[in-house]
Amino acid sequence: MKITKSMERWSPLVLLAAVLLLWQVVVMAFSIPDFIFPSPTQIASQFVEFGGPLLEAAWKTFWVTMVGFGIAIVVGVLLGFLIGSSRLAYTAIYPLMVAFNAVPKAAVVPILVVWFGIGVGPGILTAFLISFFPITVNIATGLATLEPELEDVLRVLGAKRWDVLVKVGLPRSMPYFYGSLKIAITLAFVGTVLAEMTAGDSGIGYLMQTAGSQQRMPLAFAGLVTIGAMAMAMYELFSWIEKRTTGWAHRGTQGE
Repeated sequence: MKITKSMERWSPLVLLAAVLLLWQVVVMAFSIPDFIFPSPTQIASQFVEFGGPLLEAAWKTFWVTMVGFGIAIVVGVLLGFLIGSSRLAYTAIYPLMVAFNAVPKAAVVPILVVWFGIGVGPGILTAFLISFFPITVNIATGLATLEPELEDVLRVLGAKRWDVLVKVGLPRSMPYFYGSLKIAITLAFVGTVLAEMTAGDSGIGYLMQTAGSQQRMPLAFAGLVTIGAMAMAMYELFSWIEKRTTGWAHRGTQGE
């Protein structure tokens, strides 16, 4: 069967509709109580009943995530450029970064609370700490895997090491960069919600924690849906920007 662009465009929505329908049927067929596993219709009713609080909490979580994510982009690009452009830096810094990334961020949040108190501080820092690593690794990989033959040719033509990195290495790393952004933005939302559930006084994570303690699972699931929707929207935004700026690196994207 030939797969058309129309099928590709609508396939995610069709799959989502099928999953929601199956979910609704299972809950109704087994009479599962809403405080254990709510149905899609029960979750949707929470958006109608608590639309205002959900929107306010979503905005708080969104801007906290974006601040932490913005810091992660700056630090990740600079650190990735340093690691990818120097073999010594790669050897010295990369193992330490791997070890740091292996530390559970849930264990870091209480420390951040002691340092910065309850509020947006731990959320911003957790979003940053959990999302800068993929950006750093992908930028470093893009620079470190520059073909030696290409670099030799450029050196023969008179290019300096800096020219090779900035004019060839960085553009070549752009597909890696956008790939890392699509991963890092989802992790940033995870970090923010984790901090809000542990040490927050507002936001989606705090709302979900409160709803869960009161056994209001439909509202807690509504928070999950909100987080998923925001993360998916940012993922699609970066995908759109990637196709417009690095179409040369993706087969079949030119001219779309």
